[in-house]
Amino acid sequence: MITDFARDELERIGLGENCQDPMDQDMRKCILDMIDMFADQGHSGFSANYMISVVTRLMNIKPLGPLTGDDSEWTLVQDDPVLYQNKRYSAVFKDGNGRAYDIDARVVKDQWKDSNGELHTDYVTNSECAKDITFPYMVPDEPEVITREDSEDD
Repeated sequence: MITDFARDELERIGLGENCQDPMDQDMRKCILDMIDMFADQGHSGFSANYMISVVTRLMNIKPLGPLTGDDSEWTLVQDDPVLYQNKRYSAVFKDGNGRAYDIDARVVKDQWKDSNGELHTDYVTNSECAKDITFPYMVPDEPEVITREDSEDD
């Protein structure tokens, strides 16, 4: 059932059996191979949700448990000024004073209307996005969204 659903959805977005692009063909095969494996394992209900949540975090290169802040989790990436990067989650840094922060914890959502009144949305990261953290720190599934609205397109 899930395999048929996946094939139908892939067809709807142009990744059907007859897609011409070699990369799309490879992607289709890889996706369907994963879906087939998942279906063959017989997951349903709790086990399906559990498997999906764990595999999703791992495929997004996010740790399954909290970062501890222990010295073994850090790599020195810069001497002057001192800067460490977390080995388990590369978006977390610590400076020489012990301040730790996650540069992917936030995303800025810019919304504006152009001269025709059409609403546009962009998601960007910048210096506002870094968030000070304390340990233990559980990396969130999704960043916090900071919405910034402008009235006109510049």
